[in-house]
Amino acid sequence: GDVYDMSGQRIEINENTEKVDFSYNQLADPKFAFYDHSLVEAVKLGDVPTHRFFRLLSLCHTVMPEEKKEGNLVYQAQSPDEGALVTAARNFGFVFRARTPETITVMEMGEIKIYKLLAILDFNNVRKRMSVIVRSPEGDLTLYCKGADTILYELLHSSCDSLKEETTEHLNEFAGEGLRTLVVAYKNLDEDYFQDWIRRHHEASTALEGREDKLSELYEEIEKDLMLLGATAIEDKLQDGVPQTIETLAKANIKIWVLTGDKQETAMNIGYSCNLLNDDMEDVFIIEGSTSDDVLNELRNARKKMKPDSFLDSDEINIQFEKSSKKPKIIPDEQANGVYGLVITGHSLAYALEGNLELELVRTACMCKVVICCRVTPLQKAQVVELVKKYKKAVTLAIGDGANDVSMIKTAHIGVGISGQEGMQAVLSSDFSFAQFRYLQRLLLVHGRWSYIRMCKFLKYFFYKNFAFTLVHFWYGFFSGFSAQTVYDEWFITLYNLVYTSLPVLGMSLFDQDVDDRWSMLFPQLYVPGQENLYFNKMVFVKCMLQGIYSSLILFFIPYGAMYNTMRSDGKAVADYQSFALMAQTCLLIVVSVQIGLDTSYWTVVNQFFIWGSLSVYFAITFTMYSDGMYLIFTASFPFVGTARNTLSQPNVWLAIFLSITLCVLPVVGFRFLKAQLKPTPSDKVLLKIKEAKKRPPPPSPKRRLRRTSTRRSGYAFSHQHGFGALIMSGRNMRPKSPFATTGTFSPNSDKHKHKGL
Repeated sequence: GDVYDMSGQRIEINENTEKVDFSYNQLADPKFAFYDHSLVEAVKLGDVPTHRFFRLLSLCHTVMPEEKKEGNLVYQAQSPDEGALVTAARNFGFVFRARTPETITVMEMGEIKIYKLLAILDFNNVRKRMSVIVRSPEGDLTLYCKGADTILYELLHSSCDSLKEETTEHLNEFAGEGLRTLVVAYKNLDEDYFQDWIRRHHEASTALEGREDKLSELYEEIEKDLMLLGATAIEDKLQDGVPQTIETLAKANIKIWVLTGDKQETAMNIGYSCNLLNDDMEDVFIIEGSTSDDVLNELRNARKKMKPDSFLDSDEINIQFEKSSKKPKIIPDEQANGVYGLVITGHSLAYALEGNLELELVRTACMCKVVICCRVTPLQKAQVVELVKKYKKAVTLAIGDGANDVSMIKTAHIGVGISGQEGMQAVLSSDFSFAQFRYLQRLLLVHGRWSYIRMCKFLKYFFYKNFAFTLVHFWYGFFSGFSAQTVYDEWFITLYNLVYTSLPVLGMSLFDQDVDDRWSMLFPQLYVPGQENLYFNKMVFVKCMLQGIYSSLILFFIPYGAMYNTMRSDGKAVADYQSFALMAQTCLLIVVSVQIGLDTSYWTVVNQFFIWGSLSVYFAITFTMYSDGMYLIFTASFPFVGTARNTLSQPNVWLAIFLSITLCVLPVVGFRFLKAQLKPTPSDKVLLKIKEAKKRPPPPSPKRRLRRTSTRRSGYAFSHQHGFGALIMSGRNMRPKSPFATTGTFSPNSDKHKHKGL
């Protein structure tokens, strides 16, 4: 936030701005940086609201303290926000020292105070807040509460209206700067009322049926007429490379939706910081209706501006609605007349996710380049992902770093967890995990694209080689009277897929890459053909089948013609079944080996070894099985005795093999060349650019200047884990320790520290 001097003038924070000196506090965290000297002065002067504010921060949490050595406190928090707030209170003189299931020990301005912990009103995704009820050493009963502003504002006492307006201005300013905000409030409790409430709370907490509902009612009852204390704002910077990563993914035609628990202003600010939103957009629609009709009208007005034709009776989707009484299963993509963005609040999203509005939401949102859903709950995040899966023919990927993202990660087709300070829940629930958001770019544009291309090449080659292998039997049937006599030797049939053609396709599936990782990152457009399913679809399958049919014709009739009434140089006939079978299978294996060589874009030693090794193994096995020795030992199993050396020693046989290879491969090479020249795919165009770029050094990655402060958001209320309060009250997560001992005291009003100016 802003910093003001003692005269009320605003101070700009820069490298030369003097930080607050917390050396007077022996228990202060040395890593904590703060610039507002007036706030420290208010604490030292004993300002009651300021003391109450920091007392709330030191009491209302689920943090566990750990003192590894004397005077060195370490806080274990399930949310980084909680840890930051408790650390802030610690530096300002309200040091959270220890907790038991019944007490919280705090050192307030050098004085040890033990508060009796009477109840923790736990967080959940609906409440978006947490509260604690404590009894001070003086016997006062107080409820302290912190949570989302939209929730707490509805629970405030009417006397807080003026402070509420001022706090709202501060919250909007904080949100505009991309800070994570919270509102804090308190309430003094009457002893008689509390005793009655705690009795009913105990009954509800031990109820066998409807326990959660009963507890929620009691929480709502006591969390009323709260007194506003103020707001907090925490900066959490974006990880390195986040804006560049999002910009690159957008170039790859990946639709990006941001589902966050932040305020609308904060979410939009983050959108600008991450290059999601920009001034070049035609418009950014904000959906914030408070009723179902308002949301419907706002969505329709947005769609009408993006595509006026979508309201005509001739519109394709409208025709589907009229023809079928049921909702369409898949909504086709619609193109807007410009670049637009959509921002929708969680309250409006709740209406938009209803059955009669979800189609309107999908149609409108999917026409926008980017969609930002703010103030959403974890359940709503999962519902949005499920909505896209339901109505769009798309693959969804959800990425998150906290417990609030688990449901979304599990719902998406692909879940990605980022390990960090917010725990490992997201990582444990994900399909992939890494430490930085920017690694997502490499996961998708490099490894994901390579994997897709390899799988497509594997499938195409698999179908081709088996069509070519099998259909030769079909053509042979016309000459054998369909007598079930096989063309090939039975050993070749057994080893064809098992030995001869398995390793080459495995090598291609493991190592092949059309371009290396550097060019994949520089040209994200290479990702688009995979989205359009261009590398393997029904048409590609038909082409594989036709190529296999054509190759099978060549592989049968060329050997047949070469063997028809053929004589060796010594006058002996070679036109026998065994010689024909050997020639046909040799042609087949060499042709499919050449084909996989044409399909391979990235050659390695392994690829070379697998292809040449498979051919070598074939000839070695063939000459061995067709030898005199194998025939003498296993007469019934190896009847092709002497066929290999007799047939493969004839020049006309090798000429026929060469002719078969040429006729099978030449059309493939010609088709690929003409297609790249006459009708290049987006991938072909990019590959041409890469070939030209390889002739010169690659250009440096462009560095864009961020429009606003770079921040990363997750929101307190949504990174907090439900049920942790009950765990603390039970004491099951606490180990017995030695009695609490003071490690040091301080007094900011002592003579020793009065000379330190603020």
